Amino acid sequence: MPKINGNQIAPGAVIEHDGGLWVAVKTNAVKPGKGGAFNQVELKNLIDGRKLNERFRADETVEAIDLELKDFSYLYAEGENLVFMDLESYEQIELAKDWIGERAAFLQDGMKVTLQMHEARPISIRLPAYVTLQIVEADPVVRGQTAASSYKSAVLENGLRVLVPPFIASGEKIVVDTNEVTYMRRADEK
Repeated sequence: MPKINGNQIAPGAVIEHDGGLWVAVKTNAVKPGKGGAFNQVELKNLIDGRKLNERFRADETVEAIDLELKDFSYLYAEGENLVFMDLESYEQIELAKDWIGERAAFLQDGMKVTLQMHEARPISIRLPAYVTLQIVEADPVVRGQTAASSYKSAVLENGLRVLVPPFIASGEKIVVDTNEVTYMRRADEK
């Protein structure tokens, strides 16, 4: 496994530290007046989600982990599990819904997702950044409301609730950001 210096750890880097796999969430290079420079790194454990703040000196080395990216297609839900098919080998795997979290609501039949794998074990999942969904219920517009507070609540076909502008009505299709779970635009707008 390749080794990198502590000052080379950047956001998104996966390292082996303290006997676990960690991804760097935020990094901050610090050069104090006295003493050596160091990299202040916020780490997130890829297995259990724990967070950790750690200082790495520039001359300290850590193991960089290369994760394999594999494309899968979402097939269907079975109880508390979600079934995916490897697009190369056609093998199927099951992942627990709670492993994916609330973003599992965005999965649609045949949707292509990317799994980050370490030693044939799924570590994280990437969904498409945006999906198009229909609004099944939208709050009515309150007349005289100022523009700044005019966003209203709406329920999507997948059951999630998002804030939308007042001109969006029930039955319309909108584009939703799957990471932030926020309204982006009407589906027919470019």
